[in-house]
Amino acid sequence: MLKKIYPYRFEFFLCSQLAILFGSLVIPGNFFETTISPILFLVNLFAGIVLLSRKKKLMWFFIVLLGVSGVIFGADVLEHRSDKLRAFLNMGVFFLLHTMVTFETIQQIWQTKIVNKNVIFGLISGYISLGLISFFICLSIEMAYPGSFEGLGVTIATPKVLTERLMYYSYITLMTIGYGDILPVTALAQKAAILIGMMGQFYLVILMAIVVGKYVSKNDV
Repeated sequence: MLKKIYPYRFEFFLCSQLAILFGSLVIPGNFFETTISPILFLVNLFAGIVLLSRKKKLMWFFIVLLGVSGVIFGADVLEHRSDKLRAFLNMGVFFLLHTMVTFETIQQIWQTKIVNKNVIFGLISGYISLGLISFFICLSIEMAYPGSFEGLGVTIATPKVLTERLMYYSYITLMTIGYGDILPVTALAQKAAILIGMMGQFYLVILMAIVVGKYVSKNDV
C-alpha cells in the first residue's frame, strides 16, 4: 500500500496540511476543533509516515507514535475532555513528525536534479510544516506559562480559540508580516518569535535559491 501511495507522498501530505489549516472554513464550529481536527492530525501523521517510508527505522518509529496518538485521541473522546498531559504528548508527537518531515523534504529537494511537481509540492508542504512547528512551539509555551502572549483574548480554559489564535500568530510571524495584534511578552515567547521569523526567511531564501538554480541549470543544458 505504501509503495502505491509513495509517488503521491507530497500531494497527500500537503492536502492533509491544508485540511488542518482551512478545514474550519468548510466545517465551522466546535465540532471541527474537538472531533474533525484531531482526526485530520492523525491523517497528517499517516501522510508523514508515507513520506518517510523509505527510511524503515524512522517509519516504524512514527507508526508507533501514530498508535500512541490514536490512543490519546480515543481517551479524550471517551472521557469527553482533553487532559493537559495528553495534549502535551500529542503536541510532542506532531512536533517530531513535522520536524523530521521538514528535514526530509529539504534533503530530498537538495538531492534532486530535476525540478518537477514533487519538488514544488515538497517546497509548499515544507513551508507549511515550519508553520505547524512554530504553532506547536508557541502553544507549548502558552500552555506551560499562561500569559506569554498578549492579545490572545483567551485563557487556557478556551482551547478552541487559543489554538486558532496561536495558529494565526505562528504563520503571521513565520511570514514576517507582524500585524502587532498578538505580542510575545515573556523572554521565552520573544525568543520563539525570533526563531520562527528566522526559520521562515532561511527556508525561503536558501531553498528557493537552490530550486531556481537547479531549474536554470537544467534549462541551460
